[in-house]
Amino acid sequence: MKKISFIPIFLLVALMACNSSGDKSASGSDTTAAAKDTTMHHMDSTAMIAPLPDVPAGAKVFFKNLKDGATVKSPVKIEFGVEGIALDTAGAIKPASGHHHLLIDAGDSIAAGTVVPKDSTHLHFGKAQSSAEVKLTPGEHTLTLQYADGIHRSYGAKLAATIKVKVQ
Repeated sequence: MKKISFIPIFLLVALMACNSSGDKSASGSDTTAAAKDTTMHHMDSTAMIAPLPDVPAGAKVFFKNLKDGATVKSPVKIEFGVEGIALDTAGAIKPASGHHHLLIDAGDSIAAGTVVPKDSTHLHFGKAQSSAEVKLTPGEHTLTLQYADGIHRSYGAKLAATIKVKVQ
């Protein structure tokens, strides 16, 4: 009988433990200071974030030193180009500015307003870098330069450029 009464207590403790982590944010996520405020965790934090800035007319991103179809050796030096929109560090949301992200074999662009993931195929350059050396395995790869605002929200296909390279 004692074993039977122990099981409901164990289940109750387990459920309480599972529910205690429900309000925690992912530690690797980029958020604004307002979204980090734990006193407002029951509110919709997206209402506190400024809308995605408009893309200036004529703005574009491009690969400065690589052409579509190029044959390269790893590590690959990649130079990022941008015109018509300012290059700035991640953090604050500023009109007509952003920073580069490199997508490796991860599609042609990320939908406008979507935060660019941060993993081995989505590289962030939030310190306003304009170049990088990237190790790629031999074979064909699709590289996409994706521009995003201060909190890593993609500007979408309007500010993306995609090329294919062959790594020897």
